[in-house]
Amino acid sequence: MASITQRTTVNVAAQTAWSALRNIADAHKLFAPVLTDCQLSADTRTVRFANGMVVHERVIDVDDAERRVAYSVLDGPGMTYHHASMRIEEAESGRCLFVWITDFLPQEAGATIAPLVEQGAAALKRNLESHSSVS
Repeated sequence: MASITQRTTVNVAAQTAWSALRNIADAHKLFAPVLTDCQLSADTRTVRFANGMVVHERVIDVDDAERRVAYSVLDGPGMTYHHASMRIEEAESGRCLFVWITDFLPQEAGATIAPLVEQGAAALKRNLESHSSVS
């Protein structure tokens, strides 16, 4: 199995970041411009990427106590398995740490997934720090 862990320090309070991340129906706002659209129906989220790719994600958990969202891509191109979690952790001086862990198969899918994770984490950081409307 392959795994990607992305850690990004964000210069906003953990509660501010969590308020935006836990709003799973508005992922396209938090991760813009990497995501361009998001629709939520029951526990399935349909997201459109800027490159035109559309995937369906099953939201497994939104845990306020742990500040953690877990989801699985149901139909990612070239993937036979996908599970990811995003977590907001406290950091010093009003900052937080965004931790995104993605497990997937086959390992070769990492060539597609890794750039999207890197771009997504950078977008989250930029959008939260610019105080744009992400919550």
